[in-house]
Amino acid sequence: MTDEAHLVEQLQSEKHKEEAFRVLITLYKERLYWQIRNIVKSHDDADDVLQNTFIKIFKNIHNFKGDSKLFSWMYRIATNESITFINKNAKRLQTTNEEVQQLAIKNLASDVYFEGDDIQLKLQKAIASLPEKQQLVFNMKYFQDLKYKDMSEILETSEGALKASYHIAVKKIEDYLTKD
Repeated sequence: MTDEAHLVEQLQSEKHKEEAFRVLITLYKERLYWQIRNIVKSHDDADDVLQNTFIKIFKNIHNFKGDSKLFSWMYRIATNESITFINKNAKRLQTTNEEVQQLAIKNLASDVYFEGDDIQLKLQKAIASLPEKQQLVFNMKYFQDLKYKDMSEILETSEGALKASYHIAVKKIEDYLTKD
């Protein structure tokens, strides 16, 4: 039995669920945080979304069937929670998702947890100018160096479509960064 299969078995067992969940958090907290942070931009928002993600994972682990890797299943939840967060903010502010992301990037410069410089800010602006799907693909490949196979499971899209999206995203970002 693989370590992941054993962990899933423990998570789905009422007797070991809480202990196994602590292990799960230790193993995946940082990777999920950065997946979320790349989407929502703000550290505080990423922490909130991460907490919601782990709550959803805890409540729904019994639904995990093992059709994909546990990691892919959790990333899908984290990605969906991040998109839901942006959608709720857009609705609350009565604006578009794109404007919510632009506002988040504007606030990055004053975020004490953001360690980037002007070039990093410009890159974030370029990424935010992409359509949502291309943003997700670019962030997963560029910042987290995920394999297309894993991205395919997470986003439920073919590897070929992901490669095309990434290539187009890179081209758009290059164009954005070189104009002025």
